[in-house]
Amino acid sequence: MNPKKISIWGSTGSIGTQTLDVVSQQPGRFRIHTLTGHSNIPLLLEQAKQFHPEYVIVTGQIDIKAYREAFRALGVSLYAGRDALLDAASGGEAEIVVNALVGAVGLEATLKAIDAGTDIAIANKEVLVMAGEIVTARAREKGVKLLPIDSEHSAVFQSLHGEPREAVKRIILTASGGPFLNRDIGSFQSITVEEALKHPNWAMGKKITIDSATMMNKGLEIIEARWLFDVPPEKIEVVIHPQSIIHSMVEYQDGSLKAQLGRPDMRVPIAYALSFPDRWPGNYGSMDFSKLCEFSFAPPDEAKFPALRLAKEALKTGGTAPAVFNAADEAAVDLFLQRKISFPEISSLVEAALEKHAPVQHPNLEQIMETDAWARQYTYDKR
Repeated sequence: MNPKKISIWGSTGSIGTQTLDVVSQQPGRFRIHTLTGHSNIPLLLEQAKQFHPEYVIVTGQIDIKAYREAFRALGVSLYAGRDALLDAASGGEAEIVVNALVGAVGLEATLKAIDAGTDIAIANKEVLVMAGEIVTARAREKGVKLLPIDSEHSAVFQSLHGEPREAVKRIILTASGGPFLNRDIGSFQSITVEEALKHPNWAMGKKITIDSATMMNKGLEIIEARWLFDVPPEKIEVVIHPQSIIHSMVEYQDGSLKAQLGRPDMRVPIAYALSFPDRWPGNYGSMDFSKLCEFSFAPPDEAKFPALRLAKEALKTGGTAPAVFNAADEAAVDLFLQRKISFPEISSLVEAALEKHAPVQHPNLEQIMETDAWARQYTYDKR
């Protein structure tokens, strides 16, 4: 068996480190081609020692000169910057790329990798939110697989497998509701950064954890699902499921429902994306149904969590509106983490950017990136 050559973009983050854990449980199945990280060079060095990639790329504004010799001693080439990432993406040497980058930085690199014929295991929501029409069309043209790593989209992907697409009645994305599901909206103004970073079920990076608290994350997932599964927006719904055991569902025209269940462990959808269409054994734990008291469901409260309404409005508007939704959210979350705005202002700033923007329909990549830059700057200036 020849090992599958894999690149992991964002290997120092939550998804990246869990991907490497999955790889470590599959000896002989993978060969690491490239690892990238934003600024955590010490962790990249430790990963290089363990996994022996051919290349390591630092995407942040870091002077790497002092580190080159340490990587050279391992037989690893060290590079820095956006151009290095794009060159690696264009090379086509990896068979699959795990895109675990945070934010819009992964879009151009993803398109380069698709053009090179590389399959994409995608955890970077922003790629499809910003440019779903372009990315999915390019993937179809090149015969490239887009394999979801998000637990919700992986659940839908698994529930759709082997089923005729015309039989789908609706896709139901489940949401935990985050840390403020049962908190009175009257106290939202006083929510602290520390409170918002305490997700009840999942261990994730800061940005996605805040997005889960506002339910902006679920809004991004609605937009992503529209493109990933080629379904109209009206067929995508959200239901609150606090236990995070049912990761999402698909209802079919005959009334049947298919769902994917499992413990809240991101390594499971990561492993499925990397092994598809097979399922490889892994040490990820098992469900103990004797300890499960209930499965509960409820409709989302869009008064408390306006992000869901804003996402649906952006998707309905189309064109560059979803890119505004994404970029304004990234900027607003950054401002909240810096303690410069309140928790409710995250959604308020996103709504203001959407109202101000004049959307462009069927945009090209340049127009999307211009929109992204505008929305960020508008949000920072608005606060």
